[in-house]
Amino acid sequence: MSDIRLQKILSTAGVASRRAAEVLIQEGRVTVNGAVFDTLGSRADPLGDEIRVDGRRINSSVRRRYFLLNKPRGYVTTRYDPHGRKTVLDLLSGVDEYVYPVGRLDYDSEGLLLLTNDGDLAARLTHPRHSVERVYEARIRGIPTPDTLRKLSSGVRIDVSKPARAAVRLVRTWRSQTGNQSVITMSIREGRNRQIRKMCQAVGHSVVRLRRIQIGTVRDKRLKLGQFRELSVKEVETLRRATTKC
Repeated sequence: MSDIRLQKILSTAGVASRRAAEVLIQEGRVTVNGAVFDTLGSRADPLGDEIRVDGRRINSSVRRRYFLLNKPRGYVTTRYDPHGRKTVLDLLSGVDEYVYPVGRLDYDSEGLLLLTNDGDLAARLTHPRHSVERVYEARIRGIPTPDTLRKLSSGVRIDVSKPARAAVRLVRTWRSQTGNQSVITMSIREGRNRQIRKMCQAVGHSVVRLRRIQIGTVRDKRLKLGQFRELSVKEVETLRRATTKC
């Protein structure tokens, strides 16, 4: 086999997403035949070379695994947290393969999260070009007016890039002694940092609780907080098809 890019080898072997693999390389944690390779664009032969990450030899024939987790609040969406906080990997008891989360879900947010060791699919799902839909349910302070909902749909500026947009639906409202609150659903096809919270704040409605209820066509109302399950073959294929439409 001809040499291919090292970050693609790590991604294909299920070690990390391509973006995370690039970080591993730059941090000098990857060796090829005993030599540290810390330059992006470096190439290797996954069949002929001995490739290790943190001293652990990678397995290019690892079984592909795909999990859906209902993440509770208070967990970091990463494999390791330098501050010692609990990570989503702490919830995956009994999973021996080296899997990692696809995309982000804030520490204070909850809901559906994909974890896999399929680097190619993970890269496709997180690439803006493929615009895979993600649906969130947000409980917010106050009751948004029709004009406010139109603003969220047409776009509000939350940073220096283009305005952020979402398909929005008002689900219910109620009044209480602590003030009015509402539940809305917001569907987005991009993944800026804390996007939903910032969009709601920009139109004057702070988020009380936020959970992701759908990724692409994958939903599961029966999956309880903290629980996870393996995706079906059909669900995986549906996600693959979603990332080929661009």
